[in-house]
Amino acid sequence: MQKRAILAIVLTLLFFLGYDYFYLSKFKDTNQTVTSSQYDAPVAKSNVSKKAPVEEQKSVITTINSRYFKATIDELGRFNSFVLNDRIYVDKEGKQLDLIGVNASPLPLEIRFSDQEINKKAFEVPYVANSANLDLTSGDQTVVLTQDLGEVIVKKTITISQKGNYKLDVSLNKDLEYFISSGMRPDILADRMAINGTLLREAEDKSLEVIKDGKVDKGGEVYNDIDIISSFDRYYATVFYSFNSPLNVILNENSNANQVFVSASGDFSVNGFIGPKNKELLKSIDPELIDIIEYGFFTFLAKPMFSFLSYLYNLTGNWGWAIVLMTIIIRLFLAPLTIRGMVSMNKLKDVAPKIKEIQEKYKDNPQKMQQKVMELYRQSGANPMGGCLPILLQIPVFFAVYRVLVNAIELQGAPWILWIDNLADKDPYFILPIIMIFSMWLQQKMTNATFQDPMQEKIMKAMPFIFGIFMAFFAAGLTLYWATNNLLSVLQQAVINRIIKKKKEAEEIKKADKEVLK
Repeated sequence: MQKRAILAIVLTLLFFLGYDYFYLSKFKDTNQTVTSSQYDAPVAKSNVSKKAPVEEQKSVITTINSRYFKATIDELGRFNSFVLNDRIYVDKEGKQLDLIGVNASPLPLEIRFSDQEINKKAFEVPYVANSANLDLTSGDQTVVLTQDLGEVIVKKTITISQKGNYKLDVSLNKDLEYFISSGMRPDILADRMAINGTLLREAEDKSLEVIKDGKVDKGGEVYNDIDIISSFDRYYATVFYSFNSPLNVILNENSNANQVFVSASGDFSVNGFIGPKNKELLKSIDPELIDIIEYGFFTFLAKPMFSFLSYLYNLTGNWGWAIVLMTIIIRLFLAPLTIRGMVSMNKLKDVAPKIKEIQEKYKDNPQKMQQKVMELYRQSGANPMGGCLPILLQIPVFFAVYRVLVNAIELQGAPWILWIDNLADKDPYFILPIIMIFSMWLQQKMTNATFQDPMQEKIMKAMPFIFGIFMAFFAAGLTLYWATNNLLSVLQQAVINRIIKKKKEAEEIKKADKEVLK
């Protein structure tokens, strides 16, 4: 029984670590360093001309102010800063977050031409803006940017809304091939707790594909008929979307983050968004944009689970209590599996001494030993997989919850009670991890497990501390889920123990009555 319990725990840990290693993006929590090669026109299995050498940081020609953000457009017609205004969007120094890195390349709305000479001019000749300041407090505003390259005149018309979404129209006086970028992914929270990369949605069947950072084939990759492109980190994204005219997308390799371009010729139109992956915000812009919230392999479970968590938040008005309620409801939903597993583990514990006797008695006859063991299982109703299988079946649910709580930007800056003032950050006093350790230890005591192998005993007794330390630096919202889940496990174990105790007492009374009748 102990071996199977250890197996279940080890399988869970292996699944967790394997999922992290093979599925999550490699990360580097620094802004991209611009090199001359980064200014080449996109290479996607074709030969195109090279970009001009790296230019100095360009001056701002238009400033945009909104209730939600402040953005600037530089003299090459690109967003070169996008600062979120809300108090919850701050870095460790307390500065408001800028979703566009100082050295990121390419910047949103950057154009690169296939023609080498034109391309060189495009990075030397500044755009002229028809407005130096846009105030979005009274509604959407439009700025027209014009770049005169001699034989080629480029005009960008940007209509931007206060929520961070915009419409871009590009017009050229000549029908030339060029590439326009939605920008690099934000580099705010590019960590192993989240998936970082590029999400593409296929226009026809709405299927999603995530290309993790560093996983683009050498020479680039081409994707046709795409209606949503999202370059994202844990909480934030830069997006192009076009539901009426699907886009042809080129991804270029980069050591830190994918470079994203859309190929165009002549006039071109697209919608865009820069900002947090907040479900309600995205829904208010366009419900289809909700698809950019990526939960990984368990998206099919995580999306409805987050909708349910949001519903509970609307009832309670507090994300912490919503997590507690969701944990209780999930626990009740999984109770039949959990109880079955606990009962099976108890039966296995009861027959463990008899199995040991059989193993000693028939150690020279493995076939006979196996036959006797299986016969004992049938007589006792014990199932060797009964305790392990229910745990394994719950893994997808646990990982879906993990993805929801790690990726939900709604938890950023959201308080629970007392010492927890940000559910997206770790517990500052490690109280929840301590509760986790204590509750796991208590549950072990309540199972009254006996160990024949001293090594098994050491491993099992160390598990609460291993899990507690493992979870100590995770987001408090996730630790709250596990701590609540563990406390419910203790309660459930107490109820099961009481039921089993009463059942055994009843069996003993029945047995005693039979002896008296004899």
